Amino acid sequence: MKIKAYEGYLADKYGKYAAPEFTNDGVPVVSLPIELTDIPATTVSLALIMIDYDAIPVCGFPWIHWSAANIEPTTVIAEDFSRTATGIVQGKNSLISPLGGATDPAVTEHYAGPTPPDKDHDYTLIVYALDTKLDLPQGFYVNELRKAVVGHTLALTTTEIRSRS
Repeated sequence: MKIKAYEGYLADKYGKYAAPEFTNDGVPVVSLPIELTDIPATTVSLALIMIDYDAIPVCGFPWIHWSAANIEPTTVIAEDFSRTATGIVQGKNSLISPLGGATDPAVTEHYAGPTPPDKDHDYTLIVYALDTKLDLPQGFYVNELRKAVVGHTLALTTTEIRSRS
């Protein structure tokens, strides 16, 4: 399985420079489209994590921007999927942390686009092809997703996506 590479920078619409209509309380909320190829034929569901390891020097930990599970196998996860999809579960992002300070699940349990504060950051997108749907509640934590995929991963792919500061 492969993720179609993003060339150049992430489009402004999905990050720090999103227009106000694409934000919620200042947070970019329109999720980026993801194109996949070579998904195993026996895939029952997909799961994903989008995380910023370049945030470690800034806040002391990798910043979670999005996690989702029980996505139907598809070659295109459409733009704004995080807000429009049904039948999936989404995990908490790092805005739920004391540093993030958000409490609204519309912000903390969906895509929260990149807003690198200090310099351009590279965001790691991980997509799992799974042999089952995962027994995770809405608002799960990424560590719970990582444990749930053990023994169920048919394929895993990652890519780096750059966003400007």
